[in-house]
Amino acid sequence: MPVIFQRYFFLTAFFSAVLTIVSGAVQAAPCDADSLVVSSINFSGNETTKESVLLYELDFRAGDTLARENLEQRLEENRKRLLNLRLFLEVNVSYNCSDNKIAVLFTLQERFYIYPNLIFDFADRNLSAWLEKKDLRRLDYGVTLVRKNFRGRNEEVRLRLQHGFNRRLELSYKVPYISRKYKLGMEFSVASYKSHTINYNTIENTQRFFLQEEGFPIKRQGIAAGIIHRQSVERQEGFRFAYQEEEISDSAFFLNPDYFRNNLRERHSLRFELFKAVNLRNNFAYPLSGSYFDAVLGQAFFVSDTGKPFTILRSKYVNYQSLGNKFYYAIGAEGQVRFSEQHAFADNVALGYRSLVRGYELYVAGGQYYGLLKQGLTRELFKISGIRLKPIKSAKFNKIPIAMYFNVFADAGYVRDHVYEDTNSFTNTLLAGGGVGLHLVSFYDMVLRLEYTVNRHGDRGFYFSTGFPF
Repeated sequence: MPVIFQRYFFLTAFFSAVLTIVSGAVQAAPCDADSLVVSSINFSGNETTKESVLLYELDFRAGDTLARENLEQRLEENRKRLLNLRLFLEVNVSYNCSDNKIAVLFTLQERFYIYPNLIFDFADRNLSAWLEKKDLRRLDYGVTLVRKNFRGRNEEVRLRLQHGFNRRLELSYKVPYISRKYKLGMEFSVASYKSHTINYNTIENTQRFFLQEEGFPIKRQGIAAGIIHRQSVERQEGFRFAYQEEEISDSAFFLNPDYFRNNLRERHSLRFELFKAVNLRNNFAYPLSGSYFDAVLGQAFFVSDTGKPFTILRSKYVNYQSLGNKFYYAIGAEGQVRFSEQHAFADNVALGYRSLVRGYELYVAGGQYYGLLKQGLTRELFKISGIRLKPIKSAKFNKIPIAMYFNVFADAGYVRDHVYEDTNSFTNTLLAGGGVGLHLVSFYDMVLRLEYTVNRHGDRGFYFSTGFPF
């Protein structure tokens, strides 16, 4: 037999033995009655997760009456609710009818809840910004220890131990349900941060850094707590409180006395925040249909006359549509306004930080107000619900979903700045960019993006990112 055929048969046999492509299934018995009384709701596969946590997320209970005409849609919406808890690799629903009664069964595959996330990251905002410097000292390393679904109640404990260029020590604890009657949850965190570098200024929309070999040019530490009114995994609102202390070195102050404003080298702040989020996306990791809305109203006060108070309002809305034939369209807008008598450089944050116009990955545009519009057309290239790895016995790791999408996008943004605009040409002008990209979606909500972008100022290039773009 020729060598090429031997290799072909060998590879075919090997992958047949190792990989099995599988897909989920929903089983149902016919239901004849127009109205169906829920006789029971059962769960299978929740070895860790408490049943009360799962029942809390459903919009129906045993004894409720469901209409037959929208039964499938109702059950699918509840299946997505459980899946978007991000506690399970997959969720399937089945039901059986008898006379005018229906028994519902949710079959779950739990994730692995205890794991360390190794930290080996760039000290800069993204890979592209780090490649401009190519400084191996600008790396962070460490570990984040995460215990999700703690006590089987969807609680999360997180400890971050980070060394290197930026040093962090963080501990947080989130409890979704401290009072089921009033639907209240709680979160608490303490954090300490110090870095060998500080972004002391921005010139021509490029961050300027000061590297201090001995000691740290900036230090932050604080404590935060919040109360969350949790209607469901999709609808939440709440209140957060934080106390923070910040300090910069004499050298950093010399480079920019306006860093904290008013000739201050340190400041202490109290920050309060009201927020609302309505997340109706079909999948929180990579949404293709549904909508998302959030709004935040924040107020900062400074202790011992270490700054001037300011108010900030930020909001975002995105709509996702299925166009059919594996095409999807998304359009979203967000904006921010900041009111203050004075504006410290450290607070003058707009586009290029948590939000950006794609095509301006290497730049930042600070300001008091900004608006951002994003849109994208997506085509599904392929989607495999699960690749089975037979040598791995654990069901938490031996089935890997994978999907690939082609995306065409166009963004536009505008930043209003009346304080530092003299040294930043991208403020008070239209920012526009677009491009194409490949998005890979896989195991445990992993989203990898390779995008080619171009902006209206003539910059272009390839950029690698993670997470859904908006």
